[in-house]
Amino acid sequence: MAFTSAASPSLLLRIFCGIGLTAFAAALRKVTEAAATESFHNSPQALLESALCLSAAVSGIALVIQLLFDWNAGITDPTKKPEKAEMPQLTAVDAQIATLREDRGVTKVMPRHPKLPARLTDMPLPKFTMAEVSKHCTRADCWVVLDGLAYDITRFIDKHPGGMGPVVNMAGKDATDVFDNYHAGRVYKQMLSGFLVGEVTDVVIYPHVADFRAVRQELLRRGLFETDYRFYAKIACWLAFLFISALVLSLGFVAEGSYWTRMAGAVVMGICWQQVAGVGHDLGHSGVTHDFHSDHIIGSILSALMGLSVGWWKSDHNTHHVVCNAVEHDPNIQHMPMLAITEKIFEQPRFWDSYHRKWVGMDTLARFLVSYQHFFFYPLMAVARINLYAQGFIYIFSGHDRHHYPRIELCSLLVFFTWCGAVALSQPSWALTAGWLLLSHAVSGILHVQIVLSHWSMETYKGSPYTSFETEWYLMQLRTTMNVATHPLLDWAHIGLQFQVEHHLFPRLPRHNLRKARVLVKEVCKKHGIYYHEPGFFQGNVEMWRALKKAALAARKTTLGTSGFFQSKLWAGLNLDG
Repeated sequence: MAFTSAASPSLLLRIFCGIGLTAFAAALRKVTEAAATESFHNSPQALLESALCLSAAVSGIALVIQLLFDWNAGITDPTKKPEKAEMPQLTAVDAQIATLREDRGVTKVMPRHPKLPARLTDMPLPKFTMAEVSKHCTRADCWVVLDGLAYDITRFIDKHPGGMGPVVNMAGKDATDVFDNYHAGRVYKQMLSGFLVGEVTDVVIYPHVADFRAVRQELLRRGLFETDYRFYAKIACWLAFLFISALVLSLGFVAEGSYWTRMAGAVVMGICWQQVAGVGHDLGHSGVTHDFHSDHIIGSILSALMGLSVGWWKSDHNTHHVVCNAVEHDPNIQHMPMLAITEKIFEQPRFWDSYHRKWVGMDTLARFLVSYQHFFFYPLMAVARINLYAQGFIYIFSGHDRHHYPRIELCSLLVFFTWCGAVALSQPSWALTAGWLLLSHAVSGILHVQIVLSHWSMETYKGSPYTSFETEWYLMQLRTTMNVATHPLLDWAHIGLQFQVEHHLFPRLPRHNLRKARVLVKEVCKKHGIYYHEPGFFQGNVEMWRALKKAALAARKTTLGTSGFFQSKLWAGLNLDG
């Protein structure tokens, strides 16, 4: 939908107001009429019906009121949203010893390096080269470089709140930008000192890296890492309206519980699940309160509404961010035997999947399924949510990675399946029960398309990145990630996933400020000739489907190797196999 005149946003606002007021009036009339009947006072169902209808109307009108107040303050154009007072820029002298960092969303001036530990205060810092640091590149011996200093964090790997995957994948490398964009300022001040081992003398800072770091400093200076809680107040009203409306329709409280109103309830419930996942995504990146534990607990409680494990998601998703589209390391592209987004996944007989800790190869079943993946991909996304349910329970019970609040999350998941099952079983027939479940999950499947859309048609690679100019952190994020061109008034529909480039570069930046970051990021890309991809939603799906088709056709040409797995003919020829 395109808005071609200045009057269109105002017209849309009037429509919102009309719908909200009409819904509120209808709900109030329904409650008033019901209260006048004698059965109302003796019927729990009538009480529930009236309470839900009134609650949906109240949440809807609360949303409309907030939109009215903020309509000209960032709703129609988020780049013009008023900002708090900016901090003065650091002088060149100050910038050598200090920098801007974010702590709980608030920008603070902090020392660039942590205080020296007692064991190193009376001696010159030991000096290392990047070549020497690169030898410490395993879980058992893990060093990272931050702002030109080397840290031995081996003993902290199992305690890392974000899971071991991101840490191990940065072992032996310059992790300055990764670390800066994933951690609060207090981590530098309170935790790093004890891990310091020395100075690295030959760290290279490329021109585009310096400019991207300047973008982060500008975002911090303008206070854009601080969450605007009015944004989440609107989101809360929106989610309440969706969820309660879905219950009203699904339970048959409208139009005498016809088939169509119950199926409409399933559609609204699917939209609710897709929208609440956006909040879960924000919380998973500590992008709301900016406190790891607060956001984690809120997310784990929110699992009662969406049915997805935040603990599993954080482990899986944090690793994906650090090694985006890496064949052997990124769990978000490891879906054999069902899907393979690139021929690189099966060009060799098999490879070691470092996240799931298993060997992956193309057997007969995988070859068959991948060969036709472009036909069943979208139907598969309609039921993909079921796999996420299973992954959550497997993660909680298997202890695959560190989980902070498994009991809270398990209770929340049980609550979800209790109320969801009750709504499904309340349908008048088994056919309607099955239809409600299938339709609600199919509609929420748009989330799964949105998640993979930003990466699956982009570059994939094998091996370990961030070891050269070509595989530098910022360049790899831009080569493996794309945005989705979206009108500002439709940002809500994409739940922040339309700005995956900026999100991958600055994952703790609140969703409502990503559009502002986009302006700065595009300027740096233009200056340095860096490819910035931003097709529309339809074109992006076409590109993704073509990538799936290309891999499917390549799978059909694979040959059975001596290992018992299918492999590309090129690999077979290079190894004189067959």
